[in-house]
Amino acid sequence: MDTAATRVTITAFAALFYGQKDVRAAFSRYVAPDYVQHNPGIPDGRDAAIAALGPMFARPETSFEVRRILADGDHAVIHLHARSAPDERGGAVCDLYRLEGGLIVEHWDVMQPVPERAANANTMF
Repeated sequence: MDTAATRVTITAFAALFYGQKDVRAAFSRYVAPDYVQHNPGIPDGRDAAIAALGPMFARPETSFEVRRILADGDHAVIHLHARSAPDERGGAVCDLYRLEGGLIVEHWDVMQPVPERAANANTMF
């Protein structure tokens, strides 16, 4: 895939997954059935991801604010601010995806909690 096609696909996926929080629709449309998961807490496979992520995304108080999307060839990164509740500081998340044939086939993530105090005035977003 070229960068432009990756950006289109991952942006549409992000809108459905993080924006609308429709895990089943996002994964059914944009993720390959044999999806490889590098997060050690979730098994491989599209159906396993839907089962693991669905309950968390279904909670109305949980929010995901996409801050930026980067695309390079067949890889994309979504940097977002995730919160379990509106009054929480939440965490900074970078989800890294690899696409093949127009579908997401692989995923890695890096998560960092937003601290109460920082050693500098820079934001995490």
